[in-house]
Amino acid sequence: MKKTEDEVRDLAKHLLGFDSLTSKNVIYGVGQITTFNSLDSKFAGISDKPDGWYLPYNSNDVAVILEFKSSDKDLNNQSIIDELIKNITITQKKYKKVVGILYNSEMAIIYKNIDRYSEDNTLKNINYYIHLFDENNIDTQLIYNITKRINDSLHIDFGIKNLYHRMIFTACALVAKRYGASLYKGMNYTTFHSSICSTLKSSLTTDRKQNQKIDILLEVYNEIKMNQTENQEAIDKFLDNISIISNNLDSQYWNGEDVMGIFFNEFSRYKKKSESGQVFTPDHITSFMYRLIGCTKNDIVLDATCGSGAFLVKAMSNMINEIGGEFNEESNLIKTTHLYGIEFDREIFALACANMLIHKDGKTNLEQLDTRTEEACQWIREKPITKVLMNPPYERKYGCMKIVANVLNNVSVGTKCAFILPEKKLEKDNGAKLLKKHKLTTIIKMPDNLFNAGVTTSIYVFEAGIEQGNQQIVGYYIQEDGLETVKNQGRQDIKNKWHNIEDYWINAIQTGEDNRFKTKQIINPAQHLSYQMPEKPFEISEEDFIKTLMDYEIFKQGINIKEFQDKLINNVMYVGDVDNSGNEITIDLGKNDENGY
Repeated sequence: MKKTEDEVRDLAKHLLGFDSLTSKNVIYGVGQITTFNSLDSKFAGISDKPDGWYLPYNSNDVAVILEFKSSDKDLNNQSIIDELIKNITITQKKYKKVVGILYNSEMAIIYKNIDRYSEDNTLKNINYYIHLFDENNIDTQLIYNITKRINDSLHIDFGIKNLYHRMIFTACALVAKRYGASLYKGMNYTTFHSSICSTLKSSLTTDRKQNQKIDILLEVYNEIKMNQTENQEAIDKFLDNISIISNNLDSQYWNGEDVMGIFFNEFSRYKKKSESGQVFTPDHITSFMYRLIGCTKNDIVLDATCGSGAFLVKAMSNMINEIGGEFNEESNLIKTTHLYGIEFDREIFALACANMLIHKDGKTNLEQLDTRTEEACQWIREKPITKVLMNPPYERKYGCMKIVANVLNNVSVGTKCAFILPEKKLEKDNGAKLLKKHKLTTIIKMPDNLFNAGVTTSIYVFEAGIEQGNQQIVGYYIQEDGLETVKNQGRQDIKNKWHNIEDYWINAIQTGEDNRFKTKQIINPAQHLSYQMPEKPFEISEEDFIKTLMDYEIFKQGINIKEFQDKLINNVMYVGDVDNSGNEITIDLGKNDENGY
């Protein structure tokens, strides 16, 4: 139904949050008769009338100017755009950072100063727009460096030998800092430990109503023992380092980067993989898989072997970005009802809880269960899961294929499920059984060096509850992801190549047109359940040909190859006549011996 300009204006006022805004440091509103001249003395003599305005008293802050049109108006009409640009230019007389918005209830076009920035199908809360000029201050290199210092200090200065205890101790300190713990240089260990403990207790009070097992985080923290607690200098350095990381985690520009994944990667350098078969999923792969199976803010995402929670953190961030940021009312709904995780290992479950707490959420539905059991299956059945993102433990002893089967068997029919698995896993472990109930649609072979553990992997995309039948599988091969190995810091996207690579492959897989790398292949599930690397063409060099002939001749004559080699060397080096006259040295091996050598 068509909306008039007045109706659009009233709707915009509500969506922007103007009807509930209480700030005293800004002039804001919508209307038809308010002139720039009446809004601020900087606009003296200017009678133009914006349709909406958000003008902070501080000229260094971000200003927002809006133009509204009826729903049947085309916002890409040049005269409408010119009208907004004119008002942005006027606003720039006072403000260096101006967001301009065109809105007609069907579409919003956003400008940063006079440059077109983006378009959306809805209008977001005003806080989303005033943060568009924020810069990325998540310094991953700094976090790597600081985390190494923390790890070394906890290991050497405090004597925490258990790898996961070092991780959990640091994670709990970050959670406490996130929730306002008083941590300051000079405090002794007892006060320091108690402050973290009491903050954890109070911060978990509300979340306990939804997730009682989140108390495991506090329990594990209290179990950690230290050999040395009297080193005040070490305590002060630890607190300094925690503050630095915490400031980075609180960045307004946080975009789902699993900074705790960086943190865990540093601690885990000392092991090839955890004692629970854990391989932490790289951040760029969580982003890729979220897009691969078409996840949106409306989905309910499950990771039934969630590890540190990387998939859930990424999904939470992407969903919140889709609704306009943390300031939108829907963000709390996403945190409480859209993300579900299972983790069996008690200590890693505690890490997952800490990760979600640090990343602006403590209410995610995490459960400490064994996905191989009926109890976990029933838990999954009771949840309205619409998408699955998982990187299960690969080894048979941890029940990899049983975990995959249990997830597929207990989500709703048609649910898209993406699993990272060793590339031959389905073929080696009778994965064909899965196809009697579930359809494998896509196999994407990943770069061989994706994981430090040396295992080569593929992403397997299933549709649960739909028999494979005669339907073929589509395969692709992402040979390079653009990441490079940094000494002692794992693989990183130091040249920012992955963004374009990800965009290419998402488009190629969705359209079926891999025009650049030409890796697409159709896989017959009756023959293969993995991406098939093309066989290298047969080649033979002249040297190989001669060697083969000589080997055959030696075999025919019954010559002992070792004796032949020894005598050949002795003849060349010690028996032959040497002529060093002239400019060259000539070696004459002489006559064959009685054996024909």
